[in-house]
Amino acid sequence: MFRALKRVTADFGWRAFMVMRMPRDLEDITLSALSIICSWPAELVNRYDELGLLKRSPILARLRKSVTPFRFDMTTIPEAEMQGAVGSAVALFGSFNMSRGLYLPVHDVLGNRAAVMLSGDREPAEINEMLQLSMIATLLYERISQLQYADEKPTEELSEREVECLILTSAGRTSAEISEILGVSEHSVNHYLNRAAKKLGTSNRTQAVAKALRIGLIR
Repeated sequence: MFRALKRVTADFGWRAFMVMRMPRDLEDITLSALSIICSWPAELVNRYDELGLLKRSPILARLRKSVTPFRFDMTTIPEAEMQGAVGSAVALFGSFNMSRGLYLPVHDVLGNRAAVMLSGDREPAEINEMLQLSMIATLLYERISQLQYADEKPTEELSEREVECLILTSAGRTSAEISEILGVSEHSVNHYLNRAAKKLGTSNRTQAVAKALRIGLIR
């Protein structure tokens, strides 16, 4: 997938790419933590995080609200706005010849949002090119998601009872309520949930439910 993204990046005249998941909140976030796969220079990513630019990024703000591709051109920012974080970001990206970018929102089958970002100093992309790259980004991200979820699948298959208990737990049911619904003891319910958590590589039922939802084991 890295080679495929690198080839697409080069074919369309960009310098570097990044596939980044969208954060659910803005607390203690860094670009390096959100990056899934990336060809950005490590020095650029590290400096970006050191400066704490992500929380104040207008690009991130737009990506969190938008589902359509868009362009961003730092060379068009008025001189009067070159203060603080904006000025730092412009100088940083300019030093790597990455002042222009194309941003392509994508998502996986579970609705988790991400973005494919292409950066460089070429002329801004035209609408037809943006649509073409948006389709390519969607297909590439689907494959990346499949590979991620394949790596997360449990090595030992969950039993039908274990899955049922996870589903009911995800619906907010207590162990006592689940035992009544399934006609088994509360002790058995806790046993099923503990076994499911162990098979999923998690430490408790809450984490087990979250992972089961993420990998598509339950809906």
